[in-house]
Amino acid sequence: ISLCIRTTCCQIFNTCKSLSSLSDGSSSELYKKSAIFEGKINSIEGVRKEVDDVCCILESGPWGSPIENALSSLNEKPQPGLIIGVLRKLKDVNLAINYFRWTEKKTDQAHCPEAYNSLLILMARNKKFDCLEQVLEEMSMVGFGPSSNACIELVVSCVKSQKLREAFDIIQMMRKFKFRPAFSAYTTLIGALSAVFESDLMLTLFHQMQELGYEVSVHLFTTLIRVFAKEGRVDAALNLLDEMRSNCFEADVVLYNVCIDCFGKVGKVDMAWKFFHEMKAQGLVPDDVTFTSMIGVLCKSNRLQEAIELFELMEQDRKVPCAYAYNTMIMGYGSAGKFDEAYGLLERQKAKGSIPSVISYNCILTCLGKKGKVQEALRIFEDMKKDAMPNLPTYNILIDMLCKDGNLEDALRIQGAMKEAGLYPNVITVNIMIDRLCKAQKLDEAVSIFEGMDHKVCCPNEVTFCSLIDGLGKHGRVNDAYRLYEKMLDSDKIPNAVVYTSLIRNFFKCGRKEDGHKIYKEMLRRGCAPDLMLLNTYMDCVFKAGEIEKGRALFEEIKAQGFIPDVQSYSILIHCLVKAGFAHETYQLFHAMKEQGCILDTRAYNTVIDGFCKSGKVNKAYQLLEEMKSKGHQPTVVTYGSVIDGLSKIDRLDEAYMLLEEAKSQGIELNLVIYSSLIDGFGKVGRIDEAYLILEELMQKGLTPNTYTWNCLLDALVKAEEVDEALVCFKSMKDMNCPPNHITYSILINGLCKIRKFNKAFVFWQEMEKQWLKPNTITYTTMISGLAKAGNVAEAHGLFERFKANGGIPDSACYNAIIEGLSNANRATDAYKLFEETRRKGFNIHTKTCVVLLDALHKAECLEQAAIVGAVLKETAKSQHASKYW
Repeated sequence: ISLCIRTTCCQIFNTCKSLSSLSDGSSSELYKKSAIFEGKINSIEGVRKEVDDVCCILESGPWGSPIENALSSLNEKPQPGLIIGVLRKLKDVNLAINYFRWTEKKTDQAHCPEAYNSLLILMARNKKFDCLEQVLEEMSMVGFGPSSNACIELVVSCVKSQKLREAFDIIQMMRKFKFRPAFSAYTTLIGALSAVFESDLMLTLFHQMQELGYEVSVHLFTTLIRVFAKEGRVDAALNLLDEMRSNCFEADVVLYNVCIDCFGKVGKVDMAWKFFHEMKAQGLVPDDVTFTSMIGVLCKSNRLQEAIELFELMEQDRKVPCAYAYNTMIMGYGSAGKFDEAYGLLERQKAKGSIPSVISYNCILTCLGKKGKVQEALRIFEDMKKDAMPNLPTYNILIDMLCKDGNLEDALRIQGAMKEAGLYPNVITVNIMIDRLCKAQKLDEAVSIFEGMDHKVCCPNEVTFCSLIDGLGKHGRVNDAYRLYEKMLDSDKIPNAVVYTSLIRNFFKCGRKEDGHKIYKEMLRRGCAPDLMLLNTYMDCVFKAGEIEKGRALFEEIKAQGFIPDVQSYSILIHCLVKAGFAHETYQLFHAMKEQGCILDTRAYNTVIDGFCKSGKVNKAYQLLEEMKSKGHQPTVVTYGSVIDGLSKIDRLDEAYMLLEEAKSQGIELNLVIYSSLIDGFGKVGRIDEAYLILEELMQKGLTPNTYTWNCLLDALVKAEEVDEALVCFKSMKDMNCPPNHITYSILINGLCKIRKFNKAFVFWQEMEKQWLKPNTITYTTMISGLAKAGNVAEAHGLFERFKANGGIPDSACYNAIIEGLSNANRATDAYKLFEETRRKGFNIHTKTCVVLLDALHKAECLEQAAIVGAVLKETAKSQHASKYW
């Protein structure tokens, strides 16, 4: 440009010189003007040189006194033109700000608007807004605002880097200082926000535009209505429509098409119909998009007959068929499983002179894949080649359905056919194959495909790595998954929260909780921000690993990370705390969930109901069950199971049985847990006959009683002193191949000892040991007491010593039983040693035990020991008398 100007100037100058010899005054005047023009050009050249010199000094090193001195020596008092030129040429924002402030001091006056705007544009291009608020505040104080160009640059810069919230904040900052952001800045940001469905921010900007007096168009209303409708916020979308009409805007075809499509897709089909009819009433002619959108909405909501009628209406007297409408209708027939009608529509399209496109066939293939009609899909694939060339999506659809069907050979054959057709598998093809193979547990084949990828033609992306890492981890190959994660890092792919969620979950699942914790820390170190799903998963894993306090801390960390705990967060917390024995906290957490506005789903209701039942708040659980039904959530077998178990435990058995009948009437498949709860409940209150009836019913349902079920019945029989009946049940249990556990044997040993069949009890003890079942403290105490009472003191004492040698900790009842047994067997010295051991351990010694031991010591003439036992007996008697008095 400079060269052109100088050339033109020279031409003018030479012309003037040639004309100067003439006496005409006008030529002399022309010569003078050309000289002035030449002077201005030289002046511009001088400024440009000075700008270059200043920039050279600024870029020579870090800001400091040497730079300032060099600038001063070059120009003591820089002019606005020089400052603007330098700001426009600089690329470093910090350097520009330092120069901006230095020149401000040197000139001792505020900068001109163009200087400020140049600085703003530089900030926008560098995406550095640290000093933006300060600069805007200064501009406000001086009395001028950012230019439209600067404002648009600031917003567009954020939009391009996907920092939409930052762009929104910039506009609000301008509003704070009473500036008027540019119209294009608003519309650009609203358009960008519509792509990510930030409807509330869009609406705020829209209202600000109206406040500033900008004229909003139907197009802008349409953009907002589309987003609100797609989010399912019907009321807000309708309010915008009313507002548009109140502003005397007339809805156009585009707006009606948007309303039909968006309202229909969120399930408001009747409303979509209303817009369709309203459009015609307004004198607007529905176009192809209108008909196709309405047909698509009707098909998706399973209103196929209405879609067919509308399609026929559209086709009336139509010479050229709408291919898009045919595709939509074909998809509708396919989704409904009416493939003959879909094929008929293809033939009809051909008869009208329109050859079906590859999209039409892809629609049919997609539907066949969803219905699992693989062979038919392969036949259609061969037929389609007569009308349309299969494209990459066609092959991907076929490979997907074949991999889902577990038919890897045919999938690879189709992949080969794709290459023969000149189409090469893209990353989507590979991702489909790897994902489907992982889900079919064919991990070696998935790894083989991954390793066989030609990185020059098709490079794995984040989804490829994520699918394979998750597939390997889910099936226990966590080391392979971690190696793949390292390979992902080496290939410069950035793992997202989904990858880390998979690794954390699978390490914990394999019992490697320390590795799970390390992965979480590594994720934070790498700067990957966790999402709510990851934090929920991590919290669930930590709780299940038994780290209760860490789990609680993670729930608080969800809030600290800026997330609001959702219904899943609370469900995990309540469920795990209930399992850990903190069911009493359920009510407080449920109240917090309600206060936060969480909408409970079926899983959340089940979790809270179970927590209430476990903490004894059965009435509250019953109320929640009714609330759940009133809110349209169908109670599941888990819901009924929790409430029935809660009622059974507090002896409200008739209500529990009525609830069982209600569940059966609802067609719910009852499980063994529910029946076992009722057997346990009826058995504990001695209603043995009803417990038997429940057992009979569950067996008629085809369910097999498990060990817990039999234990409930055996315990009830023993408590009712029906030990012979209990032995019959025990035989039935073994006949049905249900293995007894240590609790089963403990119940029977206890029952036999109660009726003084100690030898029979010892037979069961020996049988228990043969089964390698470990008796618990109660079993040992029962057996030791029984053997001692039967006079088998040596066996009882030996069992007692073995119990301690195996790491068992005898309780007070155990000590008292063996002391009495030894005393009755005239082994007073051994009994006294255990008496002293019992006192050292702080266990209570029964009065009867002291009396029996005292008598044995007197007989053995151990008078000193007898005196000690006597003193203890007196103290025991005094304390019992005092407790009775109080």
